[in-house]
Amino acid sequence: MTLYQTTFENFNKNYIGSATMAVIGQSCLGAAAAMYILSHGTSIGQMIQLAIIVLACIFVNTSILAQMKHKLVFNLIITSAFLSVLFIFLNSFVL
Repeated sequence: MTLYQTTFENFNKNYIGSATMAVIGQSCLGAAAAMYILSHGTSIGQMIQLAIIVLACIFVNTSILAQMKHKLVFNLIITSAFLSVLFIFLNSFVL
């Protein structure tokens, strides 16, 4: 089995606990990304990055609260975490 399938099966089996931890984790990671983005000022580029991070976190929280399909929630969590880490990396080392 692939890593994605195995992780999704664990997430699906323990959905309530995993979703709760995901809300806490991705919200903290999104907040850290927002901090790194805003540390370089408030230009249009930073505001676009900030909007992307905020929307990604909102989509995850909304999908969990709206009780959407578990696979969609799982994919949104992965996307949100990836975007947060990407923007943290970009704003720490590249920009």
